[in-house]
Amino acid sequence: MSDDQKRQLEQQLWNIANTLRGKMHADEFRDYILGFIFYKYLSERMSFYADLILTQDKIKYIDIDESSETGKEYLEAIKDESLEKLGYFLKPSELFSEIAKRGNNKEGADNFILEDLKKILTNIEQSTMGTASEDDFDNLFEDLDMTSTKLGRTESAKNELIAKVLYHLDQIDFKLHETDSDVLGDAYEYLIGMFASGAGKKAGEFYTPQQVSKILAKIVTTGKTKLKSAYDPTCGSASLLLRLAKETEVSNFFGQEMNRTTYNLARMNMILHGVHYRQFDIRQEDTLEHPQHLDERFEAVVANPPFSAKWSANPLFMSDDRFSQYGKLAPSSKADFAFVQHMIYQLADNGTMAIVLPHGALFRGGAELQIRRYLIEDRNYLDAVIGLPANIFYGTSIPTCITVFKKCREYPEDVLFIDASQYFEKVKTQNVLREEDVDRIVEAYHDRTETEKFSKRATLKEIAENDYNLNIPRYVDTFEAEEQIDINALAAELMGLEKSMTETDQLIAGFCAELNIKTPF
Repeated sequence: MSDDQKRQLEQQLWNIANTLRGKMHADEFRDYILGFIFYKYLSERMSFYADLILTQDKIKYIDIDESSETGKEYLEAIKDESLEKLGYFLKPSELFSEIAKRGNNKEGADNFILEDLKKILTNIEQSTMGTASEDDFDNLFEDLDMTSTKLGRTESAKNELIAKVLYHLDQIDFKLHETDSDVLGDAYEYLIGMFASGAGKKAGEFYTPQQVSKILAKIVTTGKTKLKSAYDPTCGSASLLLRLAKETEVSNFFGQEMNRTTYNLARMNMILHGVHYRQFDIRQEDTLEHPQHLDERFEAVVANPPFSAKWSANPLFMSDDRFSQYGKLAPSSKADFAFVQHMIYQLADNGTMAIVLPHGALFRGGAELQIRRYLIEDRNYLDAVIGLPANIFYGTSIPTCITVFKKCREYPEDVLFIDASQYFEKVKTQNVLREEDVDRIVEAYHDRTETEKFSKRATLKEIAENDYNLNIPRYVDTFEAEEQIDINALAAELMGLEKSMTETDQLIAGFCAELNIKTPF
């Protein structure tokens, strides 16, 4: 599929979402449109796989008679193989195209599909019970509330809207037969991004801007042709984890997400990008309070946690191996360094970690200063600090940074500081990193080059002398000398203005005398 066709698909999907949602807020309609796209994907994948199995029998899956004995035998055999290969099962009558056709049958009386649709989505989840994929499909469609009055005031109105959505989606060919294509996955990401741009503060819960994801991914995959494991403790919609797979091969994905709706979105996103259910383990829980992967160590650890979030900072955590060695817990009002500590604990010795933090985390005092000092002075884990432009995240305009950590650093004698705060493009009300901005940052990190007013390698001694204050202007001098002023030329200019004003006043006084009126001065 060409780039033009890809953009066309993205635009088609967004137009469907935008046109059909009516007065419903984009953030509310998101769960429906993304859920139905996912259902269509599962259906097309099911149909495509079943047709492959049935090739020798020269029949199509859709043509199987579900009520006949032969048909039942076919379905039983296909179900076993499908659960192993795909992780779920759908009968021919449950396929997206069939329910969309029935919902838009204007002449038939049987075009009320809401109940059947609910049953089908439940059947998909139940088909996995007792199998290895059960956790990945458990309550996956719970956010598609067909009874919500937001869809319409009457059952008929709700049915009409859902039938319209299914009809329009059914007209689009996802081209799943193009095995090397991740077009639908990219289109899904595009939609998530579009919904994020309209979701305000809520957007931060589920989405990291793609250009920021790209920087994080390129940094943690530096020098790696394959990653055994990747982990995001605040994974949102899993877009950041999936970005890693665009940079290198990733064997297994791990993530944790507190918000239930976003957790469902992450699992859908994984499956829709063709990640096999055995290759990802995403859990729903509060990462700091109830971590789910403590026994694992990961080669790549990335995160864009909620900025300066609150957490319990329970004194009992001082005996938790993630925090105990630092001698201090991150303050309860700002969990930024609690996430840093958690991620470092999960990082493998040969791994790289990159986390997005608010600028304040670089220089705030108290417990955070002690944690910074320990990470740099005692462990020497900090590898780089990258300052990003303000207003590049949805829902907040604060300036942010990326901090990079490694347990075994190739350059242990210094820390690289990059000031990329002035490299962006303004698009409407948002600042956006351009491709060249991303490349500039990544190249500077890879090569550890020093560039005037952009990047500097600061020695550990220099950082200690600054009392472990990591504020970037302390290391990267961006001071612009003011243009020298010629006082004599300025005085001559002022004298000229004075003369001109005197002449103007005389002219006005002459007009006033002719008109026999008082002068205004």
